[in-house]
Amino acid sequence: MAALVLLVEAVGIVVLNGIMATFVDAQQMSLDGLDPDVMVTATWGLGIGTGLLLALAAVLLLVVAVRDRAPGRLTRILLIGLAVVHGVLGALTVGLVGWNAFAFMMVVLGLLVAALIVYGEERAADEPAEPTEPTEPAAGGAASPA
Repeated sequence: MAALVLLVEAVGIVVLNGIMATFVDAQQMSLDGLDPDVMVTATWGLGIGTGLLLALAAVLLLVVAVRDRAPGRLTRILLIGLAVVHGVLGALTVGLVGWNAFAFMMVVLGLLVAALIVYGEERAADEPAEPTEPTEPAAGGAASPA
């Protein structure tokens, strides 16, 4: 579920940045004397870069789900970073966009946190999930403490 939401969000980010770049290009807007063409290129670059990062996180979450194992170190770092960004952006969207956008950001934040905590500790591939029965030393083995 989280992977699908991140893919939708990735597409939405690219489209939103494309719309902003189109407006800047059509009106030849400038910010403190910056070249409008540079601003258009930077807006497209930011949108595509952010979309690729979100798509990478979605693919890594799909890999975690298919393998049914805890995410690795790099995946955890990426998911924690995305969770922090979604928390900050969620706080900003309340005043700028509204409560619906805030609710969406919090749902995504909740899905990211759930993906981080649902699997628990990472275990090795050859290690059993739970021990079958306790092992006892063989007769004549090590001496017990006095």
